[in-house]
Amino acid sequence: MTAIRNFFKFDFSNFRGDLFGGITAGIVALPLALAFGEQTELGAIAGLYGAIAIAFLAALFGGTPTQISGPTAPMTVVSAVVILEAIAYAGDITAAFPIIIATFFLAGVLEMLLGVLGLGRYIRYIPYPVVSGFMSGIGIIIIISQIFPFFGAAPPAGGSWGTITSLGQIPDIINMNSVLLAGATIAIIYLFPRITKIVPSSLVALIMVSTIAFFFFTNGQVSVINDSTENGVPTGLPKLQLGFFSVFTDFGHLLWMVEYAFMLAALGAIDSLLTSVVADNITKTKHDSNQELIGQGIGNMGSALFGGLPGAGATMRTVINVNSGGKTKISGVIAGLLLLFVLLGLGSLVGIIPNAVLAGILITVGISIIDYKGFRHLFTIPRADAFVMIAVLLLTVFIGLLEAVAIGMVMAAILFMKDISNVIERRAETTPLRDFAREISWEDEGDIIDRIGHLVYIKHLDGPLFFGFSSRFSEMVKALPEVQAVIIRMSRVPYVDQTGMYAMEEAIQSMQAQGITVIFTGLHGQPEDMFRRINLVPGLVPEVYNFKKYKDAARWLQQHLRDNDGKLPPLDPKDINMNLSALDLREV
Repeated sequence: MTAIRNFFKFDFSNFRGDLFGGITAGIVALPLALAFGEQTELGAIAGLYGAIAIAFLAALFGGTPTQISGPTAPMTVVSAVVILEAIAYAGDITAAFPIIIATFFLAGVLEMLLGVLGLGRYIRYIPYPVVSGFMSGIGIIIIISQIFPFFGAAPPAGGSWGTITSLGQIPDIINMNSVLLAGATIAIIYLFPRITKIVPSSLVALIMVSTIAFFFFTNGQVSVINDSTENGVPTGLPKLQLGFFSVFTDFGHLLWMVEYAFMLAALGAIDSLLTSVVADNITKTKHDSNQELIGQGIGNMGSALFGGLPGAGATMRTVINVNSGGKTKISGVIAGLLLLFVLLGLGSLVGIIPNAVLAGILITVGISIIDYKGFRHLFTIPRADAFVMIAVLLLTVFIGLLEAVAIGMVMAAILFMKDISNVIERRAETTPLRDFAREISWEDEGDIIDRIGHLVYIKHLDGPLFFGFSSRFSEMVKALPEVQAVIIRMSRVPYVDQTGMYAMEEAIQSMQAQGITVIFTGLHGQPEDMFRRINLVPGLVPEVYNFKKYKDAARWLQQHLRDNDGKLPPLDPKDINMNLSALDLREV
């Protein structure tokens, strides 16, 4: 019922900002939608159909007002696998089409059910190494899949491994015209933002390079989208697909469909909610996770009904929407309507776009979603996290997406239990019980609370800071009262994993952006080693704000507040690494 009520709720108070935000996000979505669609056997038009339906419906029924949704890189990679598996099962694309659409529709139903059942909050417990390895694996898959199209040839069979083992064929099949077009596309995407960021560089590359190809590369010198379709790209409104419902009566198909539908639903939920978190951090609002899953599920169901690809919330498009003035769901509706107008007015021009141009766009997308932050910290994070990240990446690229996530989750849980048990055992052996009890006592805060409690918030962390706790820690930061300083007591934290480190990093950046001074007390052992390895201390929290004992921090804090009329001196920006790496804006 909430979803239905939300359908009728529109806030026109920011219509001008929503208009510009939606138009800008729609323009950015156009080349990506075409490129994602062309990566599958359904063709570029399926990407555009999906972008229209999901952007419109997910905005109407979703729980993140600024979110712009549509086909994304991870969802497209899984969709491509579904399509190829269905073709292999049915024999050809015509026979497989109802199975494909039924799987996409079922994925939307399952995603909507995740929201209806209130399961959205559990998505957050996926460890960072699993997400990092999976996303990097998706990026590598996209890059590998576009190697042959970059050189003007169709990709070989056998997925990533088939492409790698066939690289020796490239000198015999290379088309230098395609290489020039794809290279020019990549160059424009990376160089044009140095001139201006008002117009999306991917759209500039699409228009400029396609125009050059149309006038200078004729008579089949380069392959275009129309070459892969018998009657060219369809124009006008898409046909409503209803014939696929009969597929659900065939139990031979059903088990296979449920497996892939669940994979798409889970990935779409993760993809969308990660983007919702980014939107929350930018707009200082809080999304409704379950409502967002309902909206995304309805969007994917609607996309399937028109033969479009499934999708999710898209980080880059959402951030661009917010930065362009978008604040309400009207911006997402406008993005979808803009793409619909493009389809109706310029649909016939889509077919002349060279495949090499789309290959160039996709290569940049693949490069952008690799988790470079995770790789930078590969030798500084706990070895268990590094092992899980690399294992998930390799499994994603060479084995399978579902297997990668499932195995990664099991590995992360087992290795975490092993690591935390080792840490607790070592601490019990090296810390006398009497000293440990004195160290972790919280009964020493009465004085500072009485004197300056209205200016200081004290956060007690009790136990390991790991992937199961990070979301609650982030919620605490968003609920902070107006204070000058936050004291984070770390003496009871024996262990921190990669997810916990990045959650702490993001929380500190968020507090410092609000002018709040962050103070550590009792940081020790493995957590201290990890924080220093990634330069969280002293890069983000200078040594002057890192105290071994709480009483020293309390004494220092009271003195500085008293000497500065109830305000702490601001941090020198040179002493803080405000790299916002915890909020990498990837096009996922």
